[in-house]
Amino acid sequence: MLDRLHPALVHHVVNTLGWPSLRPLQEAAIEPVLDGKDAILLAPTAGGKTEAACFPLLSAMEQRRWHGVSVLYVCPLRALLNNLEGRLASYAAWLGRTAAVWHGDVPTSERKRIQLDEPDFLLTTPESLEAMLVSTKVDARRMFAGLRAVVVDEVHAFAGDDRGWHLLAVLERLSRLAGRPLQRIGLSATVGNPTELLAWLQGSGRERERAVVAPQAGAATAAELTVDHVGTVDNAAKVIAALHGGEKRLVFVDSRRRAEELGAALRAREVTTFLSHSSLSAQERRRSEQAFAEARDCVIVATSTLELGIDVGDLDRVIQLDAPRTVASFLQRLGRTGRRSGTSRNCLFLCLEQDAVLAAAGLLERWAAGWVEPIVAPPRPRHIAAQQILALALQENTIGRNTWREWWGDLPLFDAEADAIMNHLLAEGYLELDGSMAFIGPEAERKFGRRYFSDLLAVFSAPPEFTVFAGRDELGKVGDEVLLADEHGGPRVLLLAGRAWQVGHIDWKRRRCFVEPSDLPGRAKWGSTGGGLSFELARGQRTVLLGTDPAGVSFTRRAAAVLDELRAHHTGNIAAEATVVRSEGGDLRWWTWAGTAANRSLQASLPGLVDPRQRIDDRSLRLLPELTSKTINAGLRTLTPHAPEVNDQAITGLKFAAALPVELARDTVAARLADYEHARQAATEPRRFRLDRAD
Repeated sequence: MLDRLHPALVHHVVNTLGWPSLRPLQEAAIEPVLDGKDAILLAPTAGGKTEAACFPLLSAMEQRRWHGVSVLYVCPLRALLNNLEGRLASYAAWLGRTAAVWHGDVPTSERKRIQLDEPDFLLTTPESLEAMLVSTKVDARRMFAGLRAVVVDEVHAFAGDDRGWHLLAVLERLSRLAGRPLQRIGLSATVGNPTELLAWLQGSGRERERAVVAPQAGAATAAELTVDHVGTVDNAAKVIAALHGGEKRLVFVDSRRRAEELGAALRAREVTTFLSHSSLSAQERRRSEQAFAEARDCVIVATSTLELGIDVGDLDRVIQLDAPRTVASFLQRLGRTGRRSGTSRNCLFLCLEQDAVLAAAGLLERWAAGWVEPIVAPPRPRHIAAQQILALALQENTIGRNTWREWWGDLPLFDAEADAIMNHLLAEGYLELDGSMAFIGPEAERKFGRRYFSDLLAVFSAPPEFTVFAGRDELGKVGDEVLLADEHGGPRVLLLAGRAWQVGHIDWKRRRCFVEPSDLPGRAKWGSTGGGLSFELARGQRTVLLGTDPAGVSFTRRAAAVLDELRAHHTGNIAAEATVVRSEGGDLRWWTWAGTAANRSLQASLPGLVDPRQRIDDRSLRLLPELTSKTINAGLRTLTPHAPEVNDQAITGLKFAAALPVELARDTVAARLADYEHARQAATEPRRFRLDRAD
């Protein structure tokens, strides 16, 4: 296949990069990408996916004489774009081509230069694309007139949330401006449903030829996986400080608060420690990531910000505090190691709670069985449909009352309720009519018009936060309601960038906070965004409790003792191939092990069986007292799925919900809280009754 690539590119691959050959994915991608097929390219982290997409696109660029911005390279994170820019620019330069980055941190002067001297590759985010389309300072029709292909890096990260729907809608509008279908190439680590993911990525062009490219790269080296129970963050820091001296260690945590706490505990033990999470300033994150990349004996503590393909140098170890929420996330993190010849992939789980040991074991059981989550786009994205209609009105100044749909073809973003959404936007003043043409109305100006509709261009809203400065250096952001506005005696000391800072002056109007270093203990807290456990991972935990240890995983004596204790504790709550209904201590509980969304759906659908006053978890449901096995079985046979109850606060968490009829906003949220498929499965499975009374 190498003979299909441009000869100059092949020359540089061999002589400049020193590669004797391409990797299996890179070779396998040449034909479908050069033939113009839509494709998903699958490989583990550091599997050469960027080159697999861009080498054939560069060749097509030369062979077919594409000019101007002909390839978009879209990433979910600005840091990932910055990390890729130099690499892509050097590849493009081999053929006399150029690459440039465009996102919110790029100075205005650089954006003007890009418009005057258009690059061949433009690296950007969906939000920046949207901003370019609606900007009065960018001639989008001219800029994207030569657009031919779009590479979507980390496509699974987009497809799993509303940013994916937003991206697809923006790509449809770009295709219309360019006057041609756009070749779409998604790059991803292993996913459970690549064919469906590719069909989703194609948007309204699902009739186009497509290919899933996922060659076997030979037998994977065994991974070194260990689970330990340490009890506290301080103990975790003690273990990390004691192990693997002289090595580079990347520690993943589940929250910004935990990152700050662990970072401070490691520094207290004189471990060279860096931090990376979303509330640190871009400058602070870059400083940490660069210093970590250049150091040897050190630790970087990160949230999922470093899960994606940002290069922080050659790692020796990955350590996970507790367990990630998905097998796919674990695979991304595991793939950070074992890149050097003679090294193996590895991950050490340090669990703080007993249940975290079970969570890690359940996740590893699913991984050992070869299961990975399918990527499923969020259902009923009607709030994004409303946002897109308003964004199009900004882009075009006016849109046809009866022709606006043509911009998106049959993209499933717009369902049978699309006309109701349009009518609501008109009725509430988000849009106004002039004959058959609609334009931005006063309500849209009032809700979203600040800073030229910047609130309309981002799918997610960040909660109100203060920017923290130490002198002139920006450290990051903290929530005002927890760290600054609460009343208590003594100085306010916050924890940020792994250090304690005493709060000095607070500029409430400009939302700025000025701090100085402190030796006092600091506090770190941000709002939680964790969701419930899936059906498969809950069942993985049940499998472990039934006695299965995940293959290829070592448990320390502490972790093994915890598992033994949990197995003894849950003996009455589990059964092979069946759910359990058990009465104990006055409670009647149904142990479904079905995951949070399925249990939530069962609660909504079984009002005659399930107690409505309970907090839903992933393992069990409290049933109404005095039920018998006969009434329970009869009730489950007549299961009729009902949507979970949605309160007003949940609706306000859906950005652009105000631009929807309230019943449609409520329906969207309810659909996302439910899992009817696995609720039905749990309801129809055999049951074991363990009651302390006779029926």
